[in-house]
Amino acid sequence: MYTGRILSSGMNSDGKPFVAYRVSSRSFPNRRCLKADDSASIVPKEGYENDIYKSPYIAYNSICIVGDMAVVSNGSQTDVIADKLAVGMNVRDALAYSLLTMDYEKDDYNTPRIAAVVVPGDNEEEYDCYVGIVNDSKLLVEQVPFGEAVFISTYGSQVPDKVEFEAKTSTEAAKYIFDEGVFAEYEKPVTSCAAVFDGEWTIDVYNP
Repeated sequence: MYTGRILSSGMNSDGKPFVAYRVSSRSFPNRRCLKADDSASIVPKEGYENDIYKSPYIAYNSICIVGDMAVVSNGSQTDVIADKLAVGMNVRDALAYSLLTMDYEKDDYNTPRIAAVVVPGDNEEEYDCYVGIVNDSKLLVEQVPFGEAVFISTYGSQVPDKVEFEAKTSTEAAKYIFDEGVFAEYEKPVTSCAAVFDGEWTIDVYNP
């Protein structure tokens, strides 16, 4: 089954907050993920840099850490959400505002924009997690309960689906969303990244 780009967020099987993202692509498979201290970015592979002139949607920050919060998305809305959080907007409104403002991608498939934000915490009062999607017919922003994890994809059910996310570290999580667990069912994985919170956020990427 081809389900397009996938992100997952919430708490893993070890009770740690996480975000994870996978590029699945039929049209632009020649991409990789690069990590920095507080971000992960999707970029063309060496030799395919000119692909950015064929589509404005193939290169972007996919994960961004803002203070103690982690943002994950399938496009340039990552930066918009991060900016809104940085100036004090709450998680739900930052997601809703940014998805509504950016809208779905104006490509041949009207690709939805998907995003999530996780605020780590040891209890329900401190912790927060929201996931959202905007397509050509709806805008949805939904809270993920404490202790749970969900995933959402651009061409799949387009609603948050509950998942048992069994990877415990950022390295394991980047590989897990690429081709393990339920994610092994979905075709054409290209590259992936993840961040897991264990006192601080750590980011890793998987480039096969």
